[in-house]
Amino acid sequence: MSKTKKLMAGVATSVLALGMTGCSQNESYQDEPTGYDCDDWEWDDDEGTYYCDDTRSAHYGGYYFLGNMFSSKSAFKKSSGYSSHISSYKSGIGSGTKGGFGG
Repeated sequence: MSKTKKLMAGVATSVLALGMTGCSQNESYQDEPTGYDCDDWEWDDDEGTYYCDDTRSAHYGGYYFLGNMFSSKSAFKKSSGYSSHISSYKSGIGSGTKGGFGG
């Protein structure tokens, strides 16, 4: 295999790996909640988690994060794990931070 083909194969592999890494920073970051009386879960890109957008639900406006339900965005932001979650979520690929290829 020529040097050019080896180089291109390496670049293609790197791009594929980086692309798959970026997928973990979206809705697949955590699974959509189940077991709560809410028929309309929405993803909040700013907070990196789901919230209940079902006006008929007792959980309307509540935020779900890793097995915990918070009554509001404010309550979620006051939780003990919020700071570490938001800093790691915001530093992911596509977050606007510089670094890596072309950064």
